[in-house]
Amino acid sequence: MAESADDLNLPNAVIGRIIKEALPPNTNVSKQSRLAISKAASVFVLYCTSCANQFALDQKRKTLKDIDIFHALEEMELDCFVPELKSALEKFKVAKNEKKKAKEAANQSETVHVEAMDESIKNGEVEVVNGDH
Repeated sequence: MAESADDLNLPNAVIGRIIKEALPPNTNVSKQSRLAISKAASVFVLYCTSCANQFALDQKRKTLKDIDIFHALEEMELDCFVPELKSALEKFKVAKNEKKKAKEAANQSETVHVEAMDESIKNGEVEVVNGDH
């Protein structure tokens, strides 16, 4: 658990980035407004998490899943956000999977190259030169 109420606040940099992306360019936001948005966002996240946790407990689980968040949003009468959130989550999963596949392919290619070099060295096709002069 958090040691103080401030431990439950979202990082200011994250809140600042969200505000900047949500507003038109050259829009100024006062410190008071940033603080209010930060507090409201923190309360929202805590409430949503609490509702989602209740759904998980009802299912006899200790781990929150995406479906729990969707149920929580519906419980909070914010079900209009669920389709867009599901879409964003699916895009995130696809991007994550593609990144993983690309990394595996790069590792596979590197392994094949190293194995080919090792084979060439064994066969005497490549001369190994010591870097010392």
